[in-house]
Amino acid sequence: MAPSTPLLTIRGSEGLYMVNGPPHFTESTVFPRESGKNCKAYTFSKDGTLFAWGNGEKINVISVTTKGLLHSFDLPKAVCLEFSPKNTVLATWQPYTTSKDDTAGIPNLQLYDLKTGTCLKSFIQKKMQNWCPSWSEDETLCARNVNNEVHFFENNNFNTIANKLHLKKINDFVLSPGPQPYKVAVYVPGSKAAPSFVRLYQYPNFDEPHAALANKSFFKADKVTMLWNKKATAVLVIASTDVDKTGASYYGEQTLHYIATNGESAVVQLPKNGPIYDVVWNSSSTEFCAVYGFMPAKATVFNLKCDPVFDFGTGPRNAAYYSPHGHILVLAGFGNLRGQMEVWDVKKYKLISKPVASDSTYFAWCPDGEHILTATCAPRLRVNNGYKIWHYTGSVLHKYDVPSNAELWQVSWQPFLDGIFPEKAITYQVVPSDVPSEEPKAATAYRPPALRNKPVTNSKLHEEEPPQNMKPQPGNEKPLSKTALKNQRKHEAKKAAKQEARSDKSPDTVPAPAPQSAPRNTVSQATSGDPETDRKIKNLKKKLKAIEQLKEQAAAGKQLEKNQLEKIQKEKALLQELEDLELGI
Repeated sequence: MAPSTPLLTIRGSEGLYMVNGPPHFTESTVFPRESGKNCKAYTFSKDGTLFAWGNGEKINVISVTTKGLLHSFDLPKAVCLEFSPKNTVLATWQPYTTSKDDTAGIPNLQLYDLKTGTCLKSFIQKKMQNWCPSWSEDETLCARNVNNEVHFFENNNFNTIANKLHLKKINDFVLSPGPQPYKVAVYVPGSKAAPSFVRLYQYPNFDEPHAALANKSFFKADKVTMLWNKKATAVLVIASTDVDKTGASYYGEQTLHYIATNGESAVVQLPKNGPIYDVVWNSSSTEFCAVYGFMPAKATVFNLKCDPVFDFGTGPRNAAYYSPHGHILVLAGFGNLRGQMEVWDVKKYKLISKPVASDSTYFAWCPDGEHILTATCAPRLRVNNGYKIWHYTGSVLHKYDVPSNAELWQVSWQPFLDGIFPEKAITYQVVPSDVPSEEPKAATAYRPPALRNKPVTNSKLHEEEPPQNMKPQPGNEKPLSKTALKNQRKHEAKKAAKQEARSDKSPDTVPAPAPQSAPRNTVSQATSGDPETDRKIKNLKKKLKAIEQLKEQAAAGKQLEKNQLEKIQKEKALLQELEDLELGI
């Protein structure tokens, strides 16, 4: 029987060991600690019942439930391990090498039968990227990308290629999740004047005319990331270029595309320019969240029509993580950001908590949908290594700091199948904890020496945008986009200007004399008949308006420049000059 709470596996310079999950956090007896620094890889099966690791000599496989050793394979150089979805096959990969006698190279990708312990098949897989074959969830289908073709094997028979998908220069593919019918998304990079494209196919219909379920072509793509939703009805494609030719971004350019299996496709319109940091599907398969734009970044939830549903405003964030049940969303700023997390109830779009996990390099939801793991791991950061277990309400339930002379390399939860842990009602009350809270030090803004003895102004480098519900309310029209609102304002301004011009031409309109103390309202509608005088009057009014704006800024506490103060001192002379010109009309 599976444990009631997921285990934590920790790999570092202190060795490889397991810790019981919340609420105990004691070292587990499922796996005896292996000391030493030789462990290069470990993995759980998809249901969490099997565990495999390499100790520098062998790859061992144990049953988590019985704690017994099942198999041991003599693979001292293996650095990647993966179980098939139903625990039938163990895939291992080691760096590709060639011998002096054999120019073809030595097969470095092995597939082992976990029932008999025999090697089913060995392949040559030179690159570590996308090394592992892709299985369907029922293991009926398995696919590999080989020399610009996708090879399909059925029922784990790797001696016979059951089908091939051949397109010129296939760079990548992703097999759909879920049951039959199986679908596959393939990416072909562009060449010369031809665009890149992503196509969706249904297995095994590859060769028929118009066999593709959907097709989306685009320029500006050196690489793509393809993300299927859980129901396999749509794919999100993040197309990236390595270099932004406009020079606007160090990260190159990114665009987000939506492709559905019914043939529909669209470019997802992101209101803010800048990089796309993260895109993630909700487990419901009906919504996705994108984090994008120059810092402070925006985060927006979109529906399947690519219309915005909720805008979380701007903030220091570069990642998004839905909980396993899809009812909670965490927006976080890790890496070169300070680790601020925003935990949102996505049913009510209400903020639950806002904890800070400083220096974090790793984040993972616990399969129970209540707890969160954050960690600081080497080699990304070699100081202050350790991990924390949080409740989503913001309290730290467990904390472990690695000694200063040691490093933490990897930490992860034991996976569980969907439905093992039921969804629980969201609570906004902070869960009590015995771990003392660490209040992050409030960072004060740098002030140059010349300004340190002067009053602090409230000016901000960036204006933060608040969260906004983008769903059309009952009885209301669909909310306008930023561009539509801008055009609407322009239209209204033109309309107002025309009405003002008509009122100027009306003979019944007599301009009221304006007081001298309000230069912005000192508007005389009469003209002198001399274009030169009229031009001087117009310029004087423009200068007086600018002076009035400077006075307002000074009253608000803004520090004015020397030339701006000199402009204000000229106000009296300008008013006198304006009065003389108008009296001469």
